[in-house]
Amino acid sequence: MKKEILFILCLTFALTSYSQEKSMKAITAPVAKKNPEKLEKHGDVRVDDYYWMKDREDPEVISHLNAENAYYNTLTAHTKTFQDSLFSEMKSRIKEDDESVPYKQEGYWYITRYETGKEYPIYSRKEETLEAKEEIMFNGNDMAEGHDYFSVGGIAVSPDNTMAAFGVDTISRRLYHIQIKNLKTGEVYPDRIENTTGGSVWADDNKTLFYTKKDPVTLRSDKIYKHILGTPAENDVLIFQEDDDTYNTFVYRTKSKKYIVIGSFSTLTSEFQVLRADQPDGVFKMFSPRKRGLEYSISHYDDHFYVLTNKDGATNFKLMKVGEEDTASENWEEFIPHRKEVLLEDIDIFKDYYVLSERENGLNKIKIVRWDGTDSYYLPFESETYTAGISRNPDFDTEILRYGFNSMTTPSSVVDFNMRTKEKEVKKEQEVLGGKFDKENYVEKRIWATARDGVKVPMSVVYHKNTTLNKDTPVLQYAYGSYGATIDPYFSTVRLSLLDREFVYVLAHIRGGQYLGRPWYEDGKLLKKKNTFNDFIDCSKYLISENYTSADHLYAMGGSAGGLLMGAVVNMAPELYNGVIAAVPFVDVITTMLDDSIPLTTGEYDEWGNPNEKEFYDYMKSYSPYDQVKAHAYPNMLVTTGLHDSQVQYFEPAKWVAKLREVKTDNHQLLFDINMEAGHGGASGRFEALKEVAKEYAFLLDLEGKI
Repeated sequence: MKKEILFILCLTFALTSYSQEKSMKAITAPVAKKNPEKLEKHGDVRVDDYYWMKDREDPEVISHLNAENAYYNTLTAHTKTFQDSLFSEMKSRIKEDDESVPYKQEGYWYITRYETGKEYPIYSRKEETLEAKEEIMFNGNDMAEGHDYFSVGGIAVSPDNTMAAFGVDTISRRLYHIQIKNLKTGEVYPDRIENTTGGSVWADDNKTLFYTKKDPVTLRSDKIYKHILGTPAENDVLIFQEDDDTYNTFVYRTKSKKYIVIGSFSTLTSEFQVLRADQPDGVFKMFSPRKRGLEYSISHYDDHFYVLTNKDGATNFKLMKVGEEDTASENWEEFIPHRKEVLLEDIDIFKDYYVLSERENGLNKIKIVRWDGTDSYYLPFESETYTAGISRNPDFDTEILRYGFNSMTTPSSVVDFNMRTKEKEVKKEQEVLGGKFDKENYVEKRIWATARDGVKVPMSVVYHKNTTLNKDTPVLQYAYGSYGATIDPYFSTVRLSLLDREFVYVLAHIRGGQYLGRPWYEDGKLLKKKNTFNDFIDCSKYLISENYTSADHLYAMGGSAGGLLMGAVVNMAPELYNGVIAAVPFVDVITTMLDDSIPLTTGEYDEWGNPNEKEFYDYMKSYSPYDQVKAHAYPNMLVTTGLHDSQVQYFEPAKWVAKLREVKTDNHQLLFDINMEAGHGGASGRFEALKEVAKEYAFLLDLEGKI
């Protein structure tokens, strides 16, 4: 009888497998039409068969994207139940009725909180004491009703605490309209300002608002306007226009409250103008005019400005000071000298102390110094790899410094530190619900790979203590590697869903980021960009050689500029990876950088180079993922994008996938998932975003046979 039952079960399994295999063979990947477009530059002709996909309004484009989604949904249908389970698992670890640690500003305690079952934050405040009645300023859940995407930001409370300007985006193009709310009556005034960054700054008169406008096509922040409460937006006065299309502009108020500041910046150069906040009808004064390659930022204290700058070859930055009257760079005096081994990242100013954020050997350091010079010291951090940083500290006259700390095994904590007594109080530690998490069950460490040019490249690693490291161990290697952006080793409750299924997570601190200081960034941009890709590949080879994993179980992931990294890596070393996730990938480098109508293009010439110059054109073409697609075997791949992406346009990954489908020689999965409602950051809801992570994790775990 047992044999008969076993025979029936085997037969059923065989028939089911045959049926699924037959069904899979019947599914064909979308084939995009080819409409060759000749793109010529410097005498070089590139033929782009899929250039036509740029038109978001073309029904044929939408039809093709829908076909890709249908193909994705069909091929991943067998993982849908598991995705739902993953989503529930990840959500169950997160405290739903959560709230931020309150901070005090101008007599009010401000709190951001979430309610159970709700997707969006509630912004509230309490006057003077935390026992006071809660005043709800904005309820994101009510405001989001009727919108597929919703984001509120840039909340700016007037100096008299009676009004708040706020920005709203319901498209996910990062184009916000600004409105003003009376916090006493709840009335939202008819003032409505379109096409802004969402942020704004009040002058002392409680009626003048400075804000930044965006070009609606390129999305470049290019104009600063002044709005008077109660007047039509079309009457707003243009205060400053940034005519150089490689720059963006912004406006803020100093922590001292004395000045309103207009900033202009490109990748390599910055410039500021200042105006006293009690003189909103005055004229902004140039702080120090732009000089190519000179970067600086300013903070105000007493009768001086403190200038964080790379002036005179200070690659890792130094701090200088200058009086309020003659602020040009020739008058700056050195306050903290440049240090070759220490990156000076920021300064936070208080009445009796200043606090320096530094980075040495990749690790965050926080230094506290009394203005009178009687005391200075570093906060002690003992971990081998961690993340620490200054939190929001709007109060100028206080002895309390608020900072945050976490690591890959340690949940985030918010700490209030008394700079005088050196006593600290943990105000909040991130809760990991479910009762299963114990940080002692996980191992974190930092390892170093040697790149092909002899440079040591660090990686932060985390895994469950019961995971055995060998050639069969699945490893997810993640990196970004551009713009000098540093991805620090951070704690993630979501990541536990991989670690608890025997995955090792590796964060590669490759060149192009700023983990090992400013030179680490300089060595991974422009005509040195390939160092970024080589570092990632050499880290992968190290993981394999040291028996952390093998090519059959190594996975790579990156998003945006990290998606460019993924595109380059699968062209250069596809044999190293079983699967790759490229999220909102920037893959058509030359075409995008030659099109100055595309958002972000002109402002990034100093990052990637200007392909209107042949040297940069040739170098870009040699690594551009779209241009370098070739007829070879690629790993299993999941590519994602958002139709309304304002940073990497949807058509870049759409064209890339179409070209890959045409020429690749393997039978591996190539999946393309398009969020037809969202932009660069994906879904806007607090938990909706987890569904996208569940898709990514299901892709990896399915390849590992763990579903």
